[in-house]
Amino acid sequence: MRTVLVTGAGGYIGSVLTGLLLEAGYRVRALDRFFFGPTLARLQENPNLELVRADVRDCDPRVLEGVWAVLDLAALSNDPAGELDPTTTLAINHQGRARMARLAKERGVERYVLASSCSVYGFQEGLLDESSPTNPLTTYAEANLKAEESNLPLADEGFCVTALRQATVYGLSPRMRFDLAINGMTLGLWRDGKIPLLRDGTQWRPFVHVRDTSRAFLMVLEAPREKVNGQVFNVGADEQNYQIMPLAQQIAEALGKPFDFEWYGLPDHRSYRVSFAKIRNALGFVPRYTPADAAREIAAALEAGSVVPDDRTITLKWYKNLLEWHRIIREVELDGRIL
Repeated sequence: MRTVLVTGAGGYIGSVLTGLLLEAGYRVRALDRFFFGPTLARLQENPNLELVRADVRDCDPRVLEGVWAVLDLAALSNDPAGELDPTTTLAINHQGRARMARLAKERGVERYVLASSCSVYGFQEGLLDESSPTNPLTTYAEANLKAEESNLPLADEGFCVTALRQATVYGLSPRMRFDLAINGMTLGLWRDGKIPLLRDGTQWRPFVHVRDTSRAFLMVLEAPREKVNGQVFNVGADEQNYQIMPLAQQIAEALGKPFDFEWYGLPDHRSYRVSFAKIRNALGFVPRYTPADAAREIAAALEAGSVVPDDRTITLKWYKNLLEWHRIIREVELDGRIL
């Protein structure tokens, strides 16, 4: 049984990916800070799961002992959260993952997959593929691109390195997020009868379901080395490039509700359409889920109370809470005691 180290295993994608790896027969070493609580609690009885609470910036290199592959998802995300502290974002999302890739190669790990993002394309016209120019507009996008530039050159005959530029992810997860476009649209319509939208609704964005992008990691892990070594793949589907306003209308239709919306936040300057032909042709990757599927699934979970839209489900808000609580504790503690 091969051991796979998943960094960021407690995150939105990582918690779904960890479950898929266990189902596929892998032993998983799940490394995370667990900012958002015990998101892998439902999996803890699995004898093939080992939880490691650590930070990629300074974790003990021995965490890589006996590891066959690293799936490197550890990151502060998303774009707004990345701007909360750009220096820390770069330290984790770029330097921390560059460190993990170097350590993995030094310790004889055979495969390494980096979780990158289509956000590296920024604002551009036309259909963009992996050879298109990049245009990162945020610290989060910049850090992903820097991690690619640091880690892909490590690829050689003994160390297989792949970067996956994921489309905007959506769908249910144990570490649920409602600060992602489709998830937030669904929550707004279910709770308030209105879909929240960033102006002006004409911007293009590619999308992919969280279970589909998790499958892509598994497919890369199991693909012949010559197909994936040193390669970058966009992860998604051409037919899931959407303009935001028509996408919102689809969400309302999927839930059988009247379409109504309200603007929020500053205008969104990110707009890009992406080609996913490379991963389809090379690996046969075809998504199984649509935004309509996800909207119905999320709405059903909200109705059942199995997912609760609290502060933990809004990444930036949760990070701000943690920082404020930390400040308060530092001010009032004495000799390590609160009371």
